[in-house]
Amino acid sequence: MSDKQTVLNASEAQAYYDHFGRKQDSQGFYEDPALDELIAHADFQSAEALFEFGCGTGKFAMRLLEEYLSSSATYSGCDISPVMVNLAKQRITSYADRASVVRSDGAVHFQLSDQSVDYVVSNYVLDLLSEDDARLFFTEAHRVLKPGGKVCLVSLTKGSTLPSKIVSSVWKGVFRLRPSLVGGCRPIIFEPYVDQECWLYEYRNVVTAFGVPSEVLILTRRD
Repeated sequence: MSDKQTVLNASEAQAYYDHFGRKQDSQGFYEDPALDELIAHADFQSAEALFEFGCGTGKFAMRLLEEYLSSSATYSGCDISPVMVNLAKQRITSYADRASVVRSDGAVHFQLSDQSVDYVVSNYVLDLLSEDDARLFFTEAHRVLKPGGKVCLVSLTKGSTLPSKIVSSVWKGVFRLRPSLVGGCRPIIFEPYVDQECWLYEYRNVVTAFGVPSEVLILTRRD
């Protein structure tokens, strides 16, 4: 069965994450080390306008606003789940003058003008998308980024050590059996979706925490 047949559709994903809600933050035991790696190499301090596709509870947004984005930088985010959108809005309320979150309709189309931001961020979201939507994500990111802008990504990926290979193999097996058991997520590799005529690799690494492997990827938009 292909990924196109097994990924959760928009309504299924919304229902799952509406129910999951604040519990999403409990996944930090394996997500946070990879996000630390992303922050260490993305130079978010230089961002002027940042967009996050799939902001979840707003945990990462709040971290950026509190610790890394300059006081003049703007943040915008979106999520398919109204519960997540409300949680994120509550979390970043003290930055409402320059930070906003809106609900997405599930389509991979960014509600942004062409070349309007210099960073696009998406963490643990592309592993939810179909192959076609993952490709569309990169098309949209290229459209909205300014020349030289960056796309910064973290996703579940295939293991590189024996324990992580076992974990990723079991995870993908469960996904194929019943995607909702793993929130619609499965291990992926970014490379097949990256058109090297459009993107320059800036940083890539696989971070494994508690046996769960995550790919960290930073790309620069080619003109």
